[in-house]
Amino acid sequence: MATLFSKIISGEIPSYKVAEDSNCFAFLDINPNAKGHVLCVPKTPVDKLFDLQEENYIQLMSFSRKVALALRQVVPCKRIALSVIGLEVPHAHVHLIPIEGMEDVTFQKKVSVADEEMKAIAKRISDALEGLF
Repeated sequence: MATLFSKIISGEIPSYKVAEDSNCFAFLDINPNAKGHVLCVPKTPVDKLFDLQEENYIQLMSFSRKVALALRQVVPCKRIALSVIGLEVPHAHVHLIPIEGMEDVTFQKKVSVADEEMKAIAKRISDALEGLF
């Protein structure tokens, strides 16, 4: 089943790629709650997070942790929130959101980030990840 995220992973749809390994892919959310809002997805297009095979689930969580560690080096914030909702796109995904408070994870507050800044943030996160992969 081809999903929006499958098309991003394959390069059919452009993205602000942050990281990739053999099992997972991370990119900046184009409708972010905060600067640096990242989506981590398994390359296997499974609709629901808990329907992933256990090995793929563990790989996604480990991958997301590495991305979060790099993200907090790059984007000043109190915490990196992890959210899994899964209603927007039928492809399991993890939101990593730099936050200052709970209002930053309601998905009702969005920020606008210019293309050049998105590219710069993605590169800084990717650079910070070099020692983690």
